[in-house]
Amino acid sequence: MKNNIKVDVQVAYLEQQSDVEHNQYAYAYTITITNNGQIGAQLRTRRWHIQDETGHIEEVIGEGVVGHQPHLMPGESFEYSSGAMIKTVTGLMKGAYGMVNDEGELFEAEIPEFVLSEPYTLH
Repeated sequence: MKNNIKVDVQVAYLEQQSDVEHNQYAYAYTITITNNGQIGAQLRTRRWHIQDETGHIEEVIGEGVVGHQPHLMPGESFEYSSGAMIKTVTGLMKGAYGMVNDEGELFEAEIPEFVLSEPYTLH
């Protein structure tokens, strides 16, 4: 497959940055983007869909990730960390990266849905 971008996510609850009394729950996430395709590709944009338990949805759209627009050759990875603040104990995030391959073709790399949760809150 020419365009094959794999996205892995690890999540951590940030207790020290959260304010439970004011419904502010902070999470850090580390993303690893790996080009498993047959051609180089550059990440240009990001689109996030962040949802809390109340159903409130925040859309985040922007260029690059943490100030970078990494170019990945086949087999290369890029890792970065960022964070999200939600108003409930748990939430969901998903999205997509807007990519362009070395032949100039635009495509999206899906960011699979993942859960924002304090440890031991899911049953």
